[in-house]
Order: sequence, then C-alpha cells, then structure tokens
Amino acid sequence: MGKVALVTGGTRGIGKAISKALKDAGYSVAANYGGNDDAAKACAAELGIEVFKWDVGDFAACQAGIAEVESKLGPVDVLVNNAGIVRDAMLHKLTPEKWAEVIRVDLDSVYNMSRNVIEGMRERSFGRIINVSSINGQKGQMGQTNYSAAKAGVIGFTKALAQETARKGITVNAIAPGYIDTDMMAGVPDNVLEAIIGTIPVGRLGKAEEIAHCVTFLANEHAGFVTGSVITANGGQYIANG
Repeated sequence: MGKVALVTGGTRGIGKAISKALKDAGYSVAANYGGNDDAAKACAAELGIEVFKWDVGDFAACQAGIAEVESKLGPVDVLVNNAGIVRDAMLHKLTPEKWAEVIRVDLDSVYNMSRNVIEGMRERSFGRIINVSSINGQKGQMGQTNYSAAKAGVIGFTKALAQETARKGITVNAIAPGYIDTDMMAGVPDNVLEAIIGTIPVGRLGKAEEIAHCVTFLANEHAGFVTGSVITANGGQYIANG
C-alpha cells in the first residue's frame, strides 16, 4: 500500500502544485482546503485526489478532519503544512483581528495539524512533516508584522520538533519560498511586480512546481538524514544564514 500525504491548502496555487507532485510520485494524496468549494472540486477532478474541507486554525476541526482522511486513505505518512493567508497592514493600522487571524491560520495550524499526526508517526517510526514558511519569515517585510511573525514562528517550530522526533524516524523541515507566480501575485500592479523582479537575481518569479519539487525531495524515504533544515527557494533574493 502506498504512502499517504496530506497537504493543507492543497487545492490552489503552491498547494495544488504540491498535491500534484506528490500524486505523480506515487502517494495517495489528501488535499485540505478552507473555503473555495469550486476550486477544490475542480482540483479533485483534475488531479484525481481526495479533498477535505476544514478550518486548519481550529484544533478540533483538524482532529476530526485527519481522522476522516485516515479512515479513507490510511495513516498519514507525509504532512505538508502549506495553508496560509495574508492580512497586510502597517502595525499602527493593524487591528487585533487581522493579527489574530493570520497567527491562527499560518502558525497555530502547524501545531494543530502536527499534533494530530505525530503520535501515529511515532508509533510507526516514520514520518515526514514539511512546513511552508516564507522569505518574509526570514527577512521580515514592511506591512507584514503578522505574517512575518507567523512564518518566522513556523521555522522555530520546525527546528524544535525536528530535535524531538529525529530518533523516531520522523523528519521535520521547512521551505521558505520567495515570490512565486500564483494567483496571489496576479493582483500586484505591473510597476510593483517589475520592482520585485528587479530584486531577484535570477530575474523572474518562482514557479509553484519548483516549490513542489522541494517537497517531494523532503518527503522521500531517502531524505532521512535531512531534518531541522530550511530550504530557501527565492531565486537568490535573500541569502539566509543556515
């Protein structure tokens, strides 16, 4: 029986590319989503994967959702914490609601999901947890104190959990994408987009498939010696120290 991979935010953008890459690599893929039913239905039909709707910021919803996934597909071997939102504002205009919403979806979800698969992974002495952070969690970004804090927290979570689980055959790694050509970037004005690309040494936006390839590498059984790492996939825009 093939291994099971669960991808949060797995029906659009980077998440959809990850779901496709894992399906192509032979995994039984479950893609979680939070709100866009039409996109989820289209993704399921296109990729031939199972999709499941729940709020990753809600611990009980994650517990129930993962139980449903495992009842249909089997125990989760690979968890990709990809779900995320932005609610940008300068701090002096950032409301408590916008702060809390981003922390809940972008950071709390990583705990909610990981906590609900970790015991099973420990019992089976195998697991792959892959957390999608961001370049802005490494370097910060004006107008994104909430998002940058959440994504930096994801990196800290990754490094701590990796130490807890290494002897149990479970690796925990993060990927920090730079600016990727997805629907989120499609709404950026042309002059702003040109300015962003001008700061990227490779001279272009990244592709969702390039992030997906990082995931399939980390998910592979042969990547067992890689844990607690952060793969920076940003075209050289920010050179991180470790």
